[in-house]
Amino acid sequence: MTTVSIGQLTLESNDNLHEVELAYERAGNKSAPAILICHALTGDQYAVGTPGEPGWWAGLIGPGKAVDTELFQVITFNVLGGCNGSTGPLSINPKTGSPYRASFPELTIRDMVRAERKALEALGIDHLAAVIGGSLGGMKTLEWARLYPEFLDTAIALAVTPYYGDYGVAFNHIGIQAIENDPDFQDGEYDPNVRLKGFEIARMAGMVTYRSGQLFNGRFGRARCGEDFEVQSYLDYQGRKLADRFDPNSYLVLLKAMNTHDVEEAELSAELLSISYSHDLLYPGELMVPWVENQPNAKWEKINTDFGHDGFLVEFEKWDHHVRNQLKKTVIAKSHALA
Repeated sequence: MTTVSIGQLTLESNDNLHEVELAYERAGNKSAPAILICHALTGDQYAVGTPGEPGWWAGLIGPGKAVDTELFQVITFNVLGGCNGSTGPLSINPKTGSPYRASFPELTIRDMVRAERKALEALGIDHLAAVIGGSLGGMKTLEWARLYPEFLDTAIALAVTPYYGDYGVAFNHIGIQAIENDPDFQDGEYDPNVRLKGFEIARMAGMVTYRSGQLFNGRFGRARCGEDFEVQSYLDYQGRKLADRFDPNSYLVLLKAMNTHDVEEAELSAELLSISYSHDLLYPGELMVPWVENQPNAKWEKINTDFGHDGFLVEFEKWDHHVRNQLKKTVIAKSHALA
């Protein structure tokens, strides 16, 4: 695991995090312009991965793909507050010598972006060709364009809206309550050897929002698995799977940060491509369209898919050409003009 140290970070809450580190993946042409990739809620820094273990966006990023690693270097950070190597609730608090756990301060999306800006500077990168992300990563992408428009050529925000709507906040509330009211959670000081049923239920609630009713009905068709329906077994499996690899305190920090996302009043000078997906319950396109129409350098595309919100992780053939064209229009064309 590769990490970069950024020292102290002052948060929007005025709390200070000390000895902050961000874990990252760096792939592609190291001498080429840099593209920052931003992962979703339970993602990690391994967007590209390896041939043996492809990353979560290996269908989008690679030689000759929409994000061409022969033309760009690609950097992905594990988000601040995460649990895959970046400073978060599992990290050691330098003031106490013990893990932060429930004492980890609340974060905002802007805190995450400011941490990544410092990390890029520490890596010697003073400009980005593009920032690309979906879901929570799309929130970060919009914040990048809002906070640092001169630092990037274009922003490509997928499956996101200018603010997190009440429907999304409602499902986050269910997840938060399920975790915090699990007796085994113990106010965040849970036994790491005990799988929290509340955490599993929180994940199940989330999974229902990530894909459309059409996909669920078509995939499961009321089929049975023993006494249960297959859809019940599927959700049980997804809950256990996340509980085995993710920290519930980190999950809470990130859910609460998502709830604070709001750039509705911002006017972005940076080039922006927004892509929405049909049947996305959490980030419906109708919330994005009027906002994009009022941005000076933005355009919006809609992709029809039964995958709903998860459309940004699959069916690349339906939408990766929009990403390729945006990069060609705003990044590659600029590099040719400067040559």
